[in-house]
Amino acid sequence: MTSSPETETPTLETETDDPTEKYLDELPGEVEMSLFDHLEELRQRLFYALIAVAIAAVTCFIFVRPIVRILEVPAGDIKFLQLAPGEFFFVSLKVAGYSGLLISTPFILYQIAQFVLPGLTRRERRLLAPIVLGSSILFVAGLFFAYIALIPAALNFFISYGADVVEQQWSIEKYFEFILLLLFSTGLAFQVPIIQLLLGTLGIVSSKKMLSGWRYVVFGSVIAGAILTPSTDPLTQSLLAGAVVTLYMGGIIMVKVFGK
Repeated sequence: MTSSPETETPTLETETDDPTEKYLDELPGEVEMSLFDHLEELRQRLFYALIAVAIAAVTCFIFVRPIVRILEVPAGDIKFLQLAPGEFFFVSLKVAGYSGLLISTPFILYQIAQFVLPGLTRRERRLLAPIVLGSSILFVAGLFFAYIALIPAALNFFISYGADVVEQQWSIEKYFEFILLLLFSTGLAFQVPIIQLLLGTLGIVSSKKMLSGWRYVVFGSVIAGAILTPSTDPLTQSLLAGAVVTLYMGGIIMVKVFGK
């Protein structure tokens, strides 16, 4: 009869033996919010994000000609044609809009972080800043990769393929539709390690489980390369697929470093 308190003691200790873990799993400054309050907060964050995109887009439109010249560099000596009245004006609007969206991406991520912050524990909040920073860096890295590697590879393929039978004069609108979509899709594809880090730190998927599914990742990367790249050449699709697989393996290392 005297041994029963002793046998119950470990159970009580397991509930309170690690106050640090309990502290990290708490919601600091927890405040009850109604559904209306959440919707109002969401509306406010969306408004701030749209204002940031609008300001960035207007600024980019003011300097759109230098931006256009930079984006024309991968095409080399190709001549661009305006095939309809006002075509370049609408292209300028499109370039300014995409550029403004890209420039304001870090601020948009910040607004998303501020919206989800009240529902995060102290442990999860420690990861918020590195995730937002890492996501912004990887997005910019994706843009550079597309500009330096993917776009020149795709354009060289198309130029060399028809060089002996057609004169290379391209529509300015079609060209910018092609490269803007490729830039944006590559920036999104470079978010793979961030998604892995989130899944790993939240305990949803372990690094060992991620590594065991590498065959599916390779297959999925090939499919993603075919979908995300607006061109149909195998070189561009292979480059993007290879980059996604490399990022995935890097994400596994990151999750492993965090001990997951």
